[in-house]
Amino acid sequence: MKTFVTLTALAAVLLAGCTKNSSSNFQGYVEGEYVYVASPLGGALTNLAVARGDSVKAGQLLFELERQSEAAALTQAEKNLALAEANLTLSQNTFNRRSELHQSPSGVVSAEELDKARAQRDADAAKFAAQQAALAKAKWSFDQKQQSAPMATQVHDTLYRQGEYVAAGNPVVVLLPPENLKVRFFVPQENLPKIKIGQTVSIHCDGAAKDFSATVNYIATQAEYTPPVIYSRETRASMVFMIEAKISPADAADARPGQPADVRLN
Repeated sequence: MKTFVTLTALAAVLLAGCTKNSSSNFQGYVEGEYVYVASPLGGALTNLAVARGDSVKAGQLLFELERQSEAAALTQAEKNLALAEANLTLSQNTFNRRSELHQSPSGVVSAEELDKARAQRDADAAKFAAQQAALAKAKWSFDQKQQSAPMATQVHDTLYRQGEYVAAGNPVVVLLPPENLKVRFFVPQENLPKIKIGQTVSIHCDGAAKDFSATVNYIATQAEYTPPVIYSRETRASMVFMIEAKISPADAADARPGQPADVRLN
């Protein structure tokens, strides 16, 4: 009888230990937040400078669209600005000279002539400002036909081939920065109080050389897979909340989007 009691107590201790351990381990998967690089203007893809899987540096060229018309418009805008600047310089000099003569004792320039020179100068100044804006717009259109990497990252995918037409706003290259990797896991509602924003969790992925850590940055405010209508004690057991934890860029090489992950609370 004494032996039976001892074995029963030992089994209870082991069961309690397993229950405690399982309450700190959850299933999840690796998720990525992709960056879709597009041009606001459409055109034929003349240069796809990267391939899927490439590592790129910040500022490195990703792709270029046909921009002959934008180049011509830019050249014309530069000529128009140069002409407007010359006209403004001429009218400014004319106004300055007439202003001097108007103020001289001889008064050979009348107030009416001075006002006319001032009006011409102001009109040329407005034209010069308009041509500056036109040049800025032409340069922006020219520059937007090629896109570069906004940060050091990896090319996840390319969506067009060279020679294909790309509509305005359609992404051509998909990037996956290492800092955009996270693990998404689900915890029962009774375990929710154990998890806080900023908390560190340990991640294990199948085949990974080592476990790595991630930092909880999001806790869902609503349950998923919530049973309908009645929140009984039995149905509450099936309520889970989604948690997201950011993976550090240093550990990003060991994680792939869609990869199953085991998450353990530290």
